[in-house]
Amino acid sequence: MASREGQRRRQHNHNLVPLAALISQEARSERLEKPSVRYGNAAQSRKGEDYFLMKTDCQRLPGNPSSTFSVFAIFDGHNGNAAAIFTREHLLSHVLGALPRGLGQEEWLQALPRALVAGFVKTDKEFQSRGETSGTTATFVIIDGWTVTVASVGDSRCILDAQGGAVSALTVDHRLEENVEERERVTASGGEIGRLSIVGGAEIGPLRCWPGGLCLSRSIGDMDVGEFIVPIPFVKQVKLSNAGGRLIIASDGIWDALSSDMAAKSCRGLPAELAARQVVKEALRTRGLKDDTTCIVVDIVPPDNSLQSSSPQKKQSVLKSLLFRKKSHSSNKLSKSLSAVGFVEELFEDGSAMLAERLGTVELSGSKHGTPGLFSCAVCQIDLAPSEGISVHAGSIFSTSSKPWQGPFLCADCRNKKDAMEGKRPSGVRVA
Repeated sequence: MASREGQRRRQHNHNLVPLAALISQEARSERLEKPSVRYGNAAQSRKGEDYFLMKTDCQRLPGNPSSTFSVFAIFDGHNGNAAAIFTREHLLSHVLGALPRGLGQEEWLQALPRALVAGFVKTDKEFQSRGETSGTTATFVIIDGWTVTVASVGDSRCILDAQGGAVSALTVDHRLEENVEERERVTASGGEIGRLSIVGGAEIGPLRCWPGGLCLSRSIGDMDVGEFIVPIPFVKQVKLSNAGGRLIIASDGIWDALSSDMAAKSCRGLPAELAARQVVKEALRTRGLKDDTTCIVVDIVPPDNSLQSSSPQKKQSVLKSLLFRKKSHSSNKLSKSLSAVGFVEELFEDGSAMLAERLGTVELSGSKHGTPGLFSCAVCQIDLAPSEGISVHAGSIFSTSSKPWQGPFLCADCRNKKDAMEGKRPSGVRVA
């Protein structure tokens, strides 16, 4: 637990900065020239349960074009398409609603991982309140300048094909068959794991969670399976070098047919739109249309518009080991030199399924909260009176602190949700 805490970047509250000052800072930063984003998508439908989102005109500071960022996402639904549609329509606004107002770019990016966790959990809670049993994966990508932040639950995947031919995963598959840690977490929280049994007692197919028979350990929705199937995402944030790179975001219809390396190699040298079509074509050629198959390709292109096609290198294994460098505490000069030679800087990574760990610790202080005596639920953002808020750490055996005045705080409904996800009590939501 301590090592995991040590790997995580702590989130800090920041005093509000005047909007004029923020716009001035953004304008100065714009002189460094952001990369451009080029993208394309392709899909073949079998069940009609894959949905996607592509939005390139989001702004951190409304009315300020220099604060623009892009969002790309894939939602692979199951047991119907209701959860995928709901998540596509609401997840972005819930994530943005969990971000403090008045942050500059660097502080905004630092706050983003925690806001993604809150947004995923809020979306899941709201969808489950509808009483529908559908579920969905979610792979959600935010691109702000050279920084890429990916949050994911389920088995839709996002990979990075960096310049030089090194391919790296920016997500973790939450399949019970392949993820030992997730199997242990689910069983510890009260779930049962096993394969389908047929006549004669033989077991077939992948490992599933019972009740419900879901193959995944994390998703949005799936209220008929159990709250131990959590919506808390794996989050990874990286900063690309000034050589740029290519992201391939796809549902499992692609990844069940192609490895990450195969998908990247199949479309190198093609523009994004054609690249997405080629990946889908290659997956269908390899496996046929056995599932919904959706792919988004995003090229993050240097300002000189000369995105070079990635090609395999003879010493790719060496390059791959050098590709990701943890964030350095040394000078910006070193970061610039690493960027110049093509390194990708890892800024953040956390896959814990414990909400208290992911939301961190916040000291209650009047100078850091907008209204004295009033604060908000860290998940659903509703205002709470001091007597209503329950610390996310209160009574948690996973917490490093038991001080009841330490935030963030949860409303009663979100606290019940947290306890249900940890197997402490059954969910209060019932299927209609």
